[in-house]
Amino acid sequence: MKNPYAGLYEVTEVHNLRDVIKKRLKEFPENPVFLEKNKRGGEYVPISTEKYDHDIDSLGTYFMNTVKKGARIAIFAETRYEWYTTYLATTNGTGCIVPLDKELPVDDVINMVTRAEVEILVFSKSKLDIVKQVYGKVDSVKYWICTEDLKDERFLYYQDCLKQGEAKLEAGDKIFTEATIDPEEMTILLFTSGTTSKSKAVMLCQKNICKNLMSMFSMLYIDRSDVWLSVLPLHHTYECTCGFLGQVYRGTTVAICEGLKYIAQNIQEAKPTCILMVPVMLELFYKKIMKNVNSDPKKAKKLQTGMKLANALHLPLSIRKKLFKQIHDVFGGRMRLIILGGAPVNPEMLKFFQTIGFKCVQGYGLTECAPILALNRDKFFKNHAAGLPLPGCDVKILDPDSDGIGEFISKGDNNFLGYYNDPENTALALDKDGYYHTGDLGYIDEDGFCVITGRKKNVIIAKNGKNVFPEEIEYLLSLSPYVAESVVSGVHDEVADDIVITATIFPELEEIKAKLGTDSEPTEEQIMAVLKQVVSETNEKLELYKKIRKTVLRMTEFEKNTSKKIKRY
Repeated sequence: MKNPYAGLYEVTEVHNLRDVIKKRLKEFPENPVFLEKNKRGGEYVPISTEKYDHDIDSLGTYFMNTVKKGARIAIFAETRYEWYTTYLATTNGTGCIVPLDKELPVDDVINMVTRAEVEILVFSKSKLDIVKQVYGKVDSVKYWICTEDLKDERFLYYQDCLKQGEAKLEAGDKIFTEATIDPEEMTILLFTSGTTSKSKAVMLCQKNICKNLMSMFSMLYIDRSDVWLSVLPLHHTYECTCGFLGQVYRGTTVAICEGLKYIAQNIQEAKPTCILMVPVMLELFYKKIMKNVNSDPKKAKKLQTGMKLANALHLPLSIRKKLFKQIHDVFGGRMRLIILGGAPVNPEMLKFFQTIGFKCVQGYGLTECAPILALNRDKFFKNHAAGLPLPGCDVKILDPDSDGIGEFISKGDNNFLGYYNDPENTALALDKDGYYHTGDLGYIDEDGFCVITGRKKNVIIAKNGKNVFPEEIEYLLSLSPYVAESVVSGVHDEVADDIVITATIFPELEEIKAKLGTDSEPTEEQIMAVLKQVVSETNEKLELYKKIRKTVLRMTEFEKNTSKKIKRY
């Protein structure tokens, strides 16, 4: 392989998030920054960069006339225009933004808002029931701002705050627009997923974000006319940096998805060219496509022939889009780039979408890295790899074993500042040389690509002392159409004094019914018979100490966090 960093794309230099919006306003004023719906099921309405910039300055002016500089402002809402304005109205002069998971229960909201010492809580009407139970229980919160007018004297109305700030701005108030921004000061505080007692508060600065944006977009080509559909939760740094701030930075447009169940509909309406997904979402599209194709032997044969032809003749993407037009129509007809992150991706699924004419790549990130650490390029990529370390990131393998596998550690301007009010965990995560210990295990191949084998905390130590990576076995199980989800764990057998590799499997019932040739619900005995065959075939690919020795049937989906990751414990 040639130098995988050859031909990096030119990017605009930015030092803080005010630069991000102001340079966009100067360079690409004609591009709408968002496409929003004023009502459920309505048409998408463009929001200009000029309006967005003005609303940021107006809201920021209100904030800075209401609280002292450096105040903590939390957002508790679904993805919406007010979320985007609140974020930059806070970071671009006011203080520190605290994005909250919109699915948090009452106790977690109270805990996180208290820990972050939040002074202003901006929330949407959909969160009102939770907010009413939080109200009065957090001493630090002085102002409660709702995105809709509730006619409730306890709460301020977002539009009123915006108008007050706008009036001051037009009267010459420059308290926000000329506020100093220290790019190395904490202005983003993000809570990691997990139980309240275990969640850490990650401190990020604008230097972290800006360096990440510049490095990330030097590796992938983004056209100014691109339209992105935002489908992932905005409180998560993956979507926030890569699906919001990145689009503001590059001059593209974000279409706001109305919710997970509206993805297919919104794709047809917005006709996006790019999208960020987690693997489970792409798997749903893949299964829908294959179910349609396999329902007709002629369709299945046509697809297989077309894919063989596309690969053999190295057809350009433009031809592939025509050859597989029906599948491209499922994605709105204009989709060109699909970026995956948040979990391992089946390489065969990536290959499928690449073959039919999509640029489809995966990346690797962590909240502590703001978030991207490695990314596959559109020019140079390996489907089994998490990607190349971003330019400016020094990535190493700590204490590699005989196979070259060890823990990924990284050092660079995207490394976080530490965990808020948590020096003990900060010291464990950031060593004396400034390297962040990711907790992920893997190796760096001969071309510099990072290949992840599993999480350090998930590793099962076999009786012979060797490491068993659950993710490797789960990936092999996922290749079966009869497995919807699985979690592999090591269970200690006290009688044998041994570790038993156990696979807990949630089956794909429709596929099992098709295999059994029945429309009725299969019995647990029938399902287990199919799964045991799957396990037997999987074991043939594994070394003796990695083999699954116990299979457990689970008839409900595994519990997941809002990033669609299975909660393993």
